[in-house]
Amino acid sequence: MPDPYDDGMRVRREVLGDAHVDRAETRKNEFTEDFQDLITRYAWGSVWTRPGLDRRMRSVAVLTAMLARGHWDEFAMHVRAARTNGLTVEEIREVILQSAVYCGVPTANHGFAVAQQVLEEQRVLEEQRGPEEQHVPGEGPVPGEDGDDERTGGA
Repeated sequence: MPDPYDDGMRVRREVLGDAHVDRAETRKNEFTEDFQDLITRYAWGSVWTRPGLDRRMRSVAVLTAMLARGHWDEFAMHVRAARTNGLTVEEIREVILQSAVYCGVPTANHGFAVAQQVLEEQRVLEEQRGPEEQHVPGEGPVPGEDGDDERTGGA
């Protein structure tokens, strides 16, 4: 039987990128160690690995949840993850627009601001890298800052 922790670490690295996960692991300490184990084992290893939804659909669900709860650091991180998982900029825009109806216009307004900043950072980084290093949605982590939550070592 596969170990949910190992599966979770694999998926976490595929979705968030090695740099993000390495920083979270480096910041892990006695106080946050159990939390890091929990999110790796259960969120990434038991839920993100389930066959019922593909990663694109999971990203839509997570973006909506982060918007609804106002978790802006996690929202920014998952905008990047959504691009890694193959969502287009247009699809991310539609998720935020849809959330305006169900989560409120102020929430969507702030979501647009956060997502726009993230997407602009990615655009600039991709321009600096040149066409041979451009990101293809669905093929590995999107270049750019990862939105780590410094308080807990990030998800």
